[in-house]
Amino acid sequence: MRELVQEKITYIEPNIQLGLNQQETYEKFKRIMDFSGAICGLFFLSIVFLFVILLIKIEDPKGRAFYSQERIGKNGKKFKMYKFRSMVSNADARLIELLGQNEVKGAMFKMKNDPRITKMGRFIRKTSIDELPQLWNVVLGDMSLVGPRPPLTREVIEYTPYQKQRLLVTPGCTGLWQCTSRNSVGFEEMVELDLEYIKKRSAFFDIKIILKTILVMLNSKNAY
Repeated sequence: MRELVQEKITYIEPNIQLGLNQQETYEKFKRIMDFSGAICGLFFLSIVFLFVILLIKIEDPKGRAFYSQERIGKNGKKFKMYKFRSMVSNADARLIELLGQNEVKGAMFKMKNDPRITKMGRFIRKTSIDELPQLWNVVLGDMSLVGPRPPLTREVIEYTPYQKQRLLVTPGCTGLWQCTSRNSVGFEEMVELDLEYIKKRSAFFDIKIILKTILVMLNSKNAY
């Protein structure tokens, strides 16, 4: 399984690549923006973190407030992604019995009325608050503020070489498909939006996506 995830990933479309000097400058700026933005976010949202932790523990005193899950990052590197727990404590174990009810095609699982989601979980998912702990992943360098969503290992195993192009850049907390279509598109459409972002990525494009994401977070449409 490990070999399948970490095998060499090559570009299928050469025009995805930025010029060497342009890419180096962009990557340096992106890391500075990511680190400073994540640190500021963790500081200013600390009250929100405490409030959400309290509500999660009130609903389920024995369960953990945070949830970590192995994801696949740039070039197939594995890392732990953090979120606020929005599901019951045994959610991963119950996934197998729900795979047959998957509502999207391709290497991804989505279920609008997932029975594993808690009452508090539905709220923080609607508002995307459950994603906020990923700011720590950004500080660590495993993720960026903007980029393709990091997939699960079992999803990457099903990827075609074309779809593996999603893994050519650092995954992000938000991206082009999250701020445009969110959960209203299937896996294939998500891949195309991610590759479109990789082709067009720039500092201006990243900032535009971040600002648009803030507006989307205020609207719970297509979020579950």
